[in-house]
Amino acid sequence: MDIDRPAKLLELARDIAAGNPEFQAVLGPGIGDHATGNFMRQLRAQATNAFGGDYSECKLCGKTGFKFDFYFPDEGTIVEVALGLPNSSTEFEKDILKAIMARELGHNVRRLFFISRPGAVKKCAQPGRTAIKEWARAKHGLGIEVQELGGEPRRRRRRTGSDPSMG
Repeated sequence: MDIDRPAKLLELARDIAAGNPEFQAVLGPGIGDHATGNFMRQLRAQATNAFGGDYSECKLCGKTGFKFDFYFPDEGTIVEVALGLPNSSTEFEKDILKAIMARELGHNVRRLFFISRPGAVKKCAQPGRTAIKEWARAKHGLGIEVQELGGEPRRRRRRTGSDPSMG
């Protein structure tokens, strides 16, 4: 196949996100989880159609229940749609560990490709995450790439102690 499937998946994800004016809105628990689930269902359906097969929800970590959002064995690439990467607490490190586990179990894994919201590239360039990416490459031969969907980074409202509605 001559198509770069991770790049095509990123294009599909960007198109879905761009088509939803509420995509960058902070919706909160419940509503936000439902919106993310809808986004992923649309992405899996469009990817299956574009690639002529289902490359989603792959289990590569032995007897664990760990899954990857997408795995393209010909490209040696795992794709994780990690919309929360711009946040301070994410599954970034866990996703890297899962990819290393899959690699050490004999799967063709050379690259972990993250798709996230705007702000992820900047957040993943901070010293702690940069050190982890460099370690994964040097010690385990795993390249890590972070791509963004496009648009402006989300602005979160900060809670202050002086707001009486915050109880």
